Amino acid sequence: MANYQNAIELSKLKLGKSTQYCSEYTADLLQGVPRSLNRDDLALNKGNLPFVGEDVWYGYELSWLNAKGKPVVAVAEFRFACTSENIVESKSFKLYLNSFNQTRFASIKDVEQILIKDLSKIAGSPAKVSLFGVEHCPGLNIVKSADNSYCIDGEDISVDNYQYDAKLLTKAQDKKESEHVEEHLVSHLLKSNCLITNQPDWASIYIHYRGKAINHAALLQYLISFRQHNEFHEQCVERIFCDLQTFCQLEELTVFARYTRRGGLDINPFRSSHIEHAPFARTLRQ
Repeated sequence: MANYQNAIELSKLKLGKSTQYCSEYTADLLQGVPRSLNRDDLALNKGNLPFVGEDVWYGYELSWLNAKGKPVVAVAEFRFACTSENIVESKSFKLYLNSFNQTRFASIKDVEQILIKDLSKIAGSPAKVSLFGVEHCPGLNIVKSADNSYCIDGEDISVDNYQYDAKLLTKAQDKKESEHVEEHLVSHLLKSNCLITNQPDWASIYIHYRGKAINHAALLQYLISFRQHNEFHEQCVERIFCDLQTFCQLEELTVFARYTRRGGLDINPFRSSHIEHAPFARTLRQ
């Protein structure tokens, strides 16, 4: 799986290579990865995506100087439509944000507009950027799961496979439960690895669906099979969405993964059959 790992587009990335940090604003540090790489593997193209959604990032290490040279710090929220041409490669994003550190800007609005311009260009689609003071960012309020959500991590299962295996979902549709249900399911056991560096990526995943009941034990075994799988955050979530639709044939489906932060950024891909925008939410692990 992930047979695009040797794609020439990936070989050009700074990810996994020794890099010097720049503290003066440099837009050219940003690099994009075509979404088409893993979507070709999933037999998807821009004209037939089975989902809508977006990637929501939060940046916790953004700082610059005001006109008098005094440092300013902010928390940043970035939103990229899942229909954009590219995802933003995370290491280049960190290097880019670091380049603001010793650069003077007249106002927070100027910084916001520069971020929108640069990120929209690399994504190939309008990016949404909001900057907040460190003491008030509504999107970072810690929230609990929906009152009717069920955490499947307590399922008593035996696991001997930690390599991605979609066929584990062949038993996911509960044959004993034929009527349609609506469930909010949660697992905190999702782990995958970076496609390039093999660094671990940790996440809580939220699945909301309507349709024939999903067998929780089979679903958990499937999610755990990502444990040694190498793929970017966004790609894992799209793979999970497509697999659930293929094997469970659900009427409605939403998949939202909230990854823990690394290098001052967390990435939260949101894909849904019917909801375009991710909710404002943060978990304790973030």
